Amino acid sequence: MENDEGEMMFLEGGFKEFEGGTVEEAIGKAEKIFGVGRETLDIKVVCEEKRGLFGMRGAKLAKIKATIKK
Repeated sequence: MENDEGEMMFLEGGFKEFEGGTVEEAIGKAEKIFGVGRETLDIKVVCEEKRGLFGMRGAKLAKIKATIKK
């Protein structure tokens, strides 16, 4: 969930929501924001990307929720 400035906001349970052209891109954003590697993150895929007409990217972005593992 983004605020008006386009920054990610924390959701309940300490999760942040990230979007990307693919699930991998969204995970990469989470790694960058949290400053840790994938093995340190608890990741839940909300939805995978959907291709547009003729297989073009961007019809619907992939969305994940991520937090640092305890």
